[in-house]
Amino acid sequence: MIHNKKWLLGSVLALSMMSGQASAAVSAAEAARLGQDLTPFGSPVAGNASGTIPAWTGGITKPPAGSGYKESGDFHPDPFPDDKVLFTINAKNLDEYRDHLSDGIIAMIETYPTTFRIPVYRTHRSHAIPDWVAKNTKDNAISATIVGEGAGIKGAYGGYPFPILSGDNEQKAYQVMWNHLTRWRGISVTRRSNEVAVQQNGDYTLIRSQQEAFFNFDNPEGDESTLDNILFYYLSFTESPPRLAGGAILVHETLNQIKNPRNGWGYNAGQRRVRRAPNLGYDSPIAAADNLRTADDTDIFNGALDRYNWTYEGKREIYVPYNNYRIAQKGLPYSEILGVSHINPDLTRWELHRVHVVLATLKKGQRHIYSKRRFYVDEDSWNTLLVDQYDSRDQLWRVSMAIVKNFYELPGVWSTLEVFNDLQARRYNVQGLDTEEPNTRVFTDDVPNKRYFSPASLRRRSVR
Repeated sequence: MIHNKKWLLGSVLALSMMSGQASAAVSAAEAARLGQDLTPFGSPVAGNASGTIPAWTGGITKPPAGSGYKESGDFHPDPFPDDKVLFTINAKNLDEYRDHLSDGIIAMIETYPTTFRIPVYRTHRSHAIPDWVAKNTKDNAISATIVGEGAGIKGAYGGYPFPILSGDNEQKAYQVMWNHLTRWRGISVTRRSNEVAVQQNGDYTLIRSQQEAFFNFDNPEGDESTLDNILFYYLSFTESPPRLAGGAILVHETLNQIKNPRNGWGYNAGQRRVRRAPNLGYDSPIAAADNLRTADDTDIFNGALDRYNWTYEGKREIYVPYNNYRIAQKGLPYSEILGVSHINPDLTRWELHRVHVVLATLKKGQRHIYSKRRFYVDEDSWNTLLVDQYDSRDQLWRVSMAIVKNFYELPGVWSTLEVFNDLQARRYNVQGLDTEEPNTRVFTDDVPNKRYFSPASLRRRSVR
């Protein structure tokens, strides 16, 4: 497999000749730290002073020996089966641990004092990336720049754009969010999974769908010049319940959404028509989630940054969901995962990790149902792990969680479930349930013909 980076030579030369228009994110000397005292993705190799966060030693790059794991699509055996709960954070001992919890998780414990708790395990820094992604990330470090007020990026391809943050707090905030938006999740992926909106009494209806994505930003056969402003392509076909079966959504996610907003199309099985879906962005409600998440809540956060002012608040050591294999085991009934008010805490695993903290506050004159959002972004994988979302009264309203693990075949850390908790409605939405399916998501290095992700293919491929 060839991962083309020839464009970088021209990019670096062009950047060096520009006067005042843009500058490389960091120097070559700084970028040389990647793979030395910094991990290939930019976090410190060293652990913390107390030893509660260990040094990074390479992460997980293959399944556990003798585990029976054979190929992508197999459910992932737990690489840490002998780890025990060190302690549990609950309403009774909350004050002892407040400094290492996000405001949203504190609110979850206070809202559900008898049922929500945080089982804390030993920390494992399991994230890893392929060598070619690491090489591209090092190249990106000296060439990637922010376009406009966070509207897009240039000088980056096939790796994290900003492994080493630089500039003022606004620039650093943009860089963190773009690392999340372009984070390594493989080349092509297909999965069949279920989504639920759990009501106050615990009732829910499974919405089953198949999703396919091609991450154009990581296309091994392309380079920055071939992106055509497309970050990724996404298809989703609804299979059940009957009232929704046959519907489909197609998204062309643009890299610079100010220059070209994301393109979306929907197929209505009853009308047998493909129509533009111009409202697949910002705070448009998602019907399948019973309006418990917005369009830009999906994937914990996606889309354009232009409606908010962004501030980097530095790093914190907090407890976050990490290495969650137990909740993703084949055959685990959804009824055991889904509690009345939140997912079953005893199936989750929380660890102490360093995170980047980014605050987004709604710009004057702009519209969004969230007046403020605080993001907690993993220093290793650049996944946004937790988000606190505030309403127009500046009251904490919703708490989003990425329940992550390492996918051995990538390798790399990504969410196995995404959970959106509404503290005011006392309901929640879960995406990614697949433990009752015959297999989990399947990753390949295939590069599909882009006509595969065309509006014309929607009707042909949608079957009621």
